[in-house]
Amino acid sequence: MEIMKRANERSAADETASSSTVTRWLLALGILVAPVFLGVAIIQILTRPGFDIRHLAISSLSLGDLGWIQIANFEVTGLLAIACAVGVRRALRGGRGGTWGPVLIGILGIGTIISGIFHPDPALGFPPGAPTGMPATMSVHATIHEIASMASFASLTAACFVLSRAFASAGRGKWAIYCIASGVLMPVLLVLGLSSRDWVGVFLAVMIAVGFGCISATSARLRADVSKA
Repeated sequence: MEIMKRANERSAADETASSSTVTRWLLALGILVAPVFLGVAIIQILTRPGFDIRHLAISSLSLGDLGWIQIANFEVTGLLAIACAVGVRRALRGGRGGTWGPVLIGILGIGTIISGIFHPDPALGFPPGAPTGMPATMSVHATIHEIASMASFASLTAACFVLSRAFASAGRGKWAIYCIASGVLMPVLLVLGLSSRDWVGVFLAVMIAVGFGCISATSARLRADVSKA
């Protein structure tokens, strides 16, 4: 009986360790959300002929002969966010934020994937040869892109506030404040971008950096907590 008891305890410990390892790997993928998306985007911003970040959103990089790079960036980032959602679910299971946090991050991932499949319309001279102004009407694929992008933005903003509750309940006040600040700053940057034609792309890029940065940073924090458990 004693031998069986020890065997069961060892089996339970091994199962717990294995589960913890999977969770850490999933959260590690979440850490990559911001650096992967922003890193690939920045390289393109600096190298794509005709692209002006002051006037164009990052999503416009999905147009043209090299648009496949940004499309792949959307798809990979979306998959990373979905993996992150699963990791957050496992890390916060049974606690505050353990339900809606993962759901919102998952919606972010799905929306990001859809945003890559459906691209915006050519405009403002990009890609080279495109009309110098804005299109009179939006195409169907551009409309779907906008809807998916706004759904991603809304879910990402909400996720920041849900994660703040999770950190607050765990006694991590500074992390809770960081998440709240990110959730508040994103809509402010969106409004500033939509009201400024000369710097719309910059404001939207900073907004993405704030939101994705929050996901990556909180994934790192949760991964560290899982490692200590």
